[in-house]
Amino acid sequence: MTPESADDPANRRGVVRLLNTTGGRLLCLAGAVDAAAVDAFWRRYGREPARVDRIDARSVTALSAPGAELLLDHVEAAERAGRPVELRPSPAVTRVLTGRERG
Repeated sequence: MTPESADDPANRRGVVRLLNTTGGRLLCLAGAVDAAAVDAFWRRYGREPARVDRIDARSVTALSAPGAELLLDHVEAAERAGRPVELRPSPAVTRVLTGRERG
């Protein structure tokens, strides 16, 4: 991969991680969150939504259907438990979640 192609958003790999912070547990999504990134998350942490206090998705450049499912699973699990989480979305995440994704 050339340095120019590494800067192309289509070539960036996404990551999904759980972090323990002073503000509580944080689900962090970044880059192009594709099925491979979601699968890596599930292998590391399991499929059960984790108890999180916040979701930071401000650095997401693209969100696949599996990525949206993972994010929404965490939001819905928190709401069912009576503890809504703060979601900080990127424009790409907002487009997917509001159904305005072009494709």
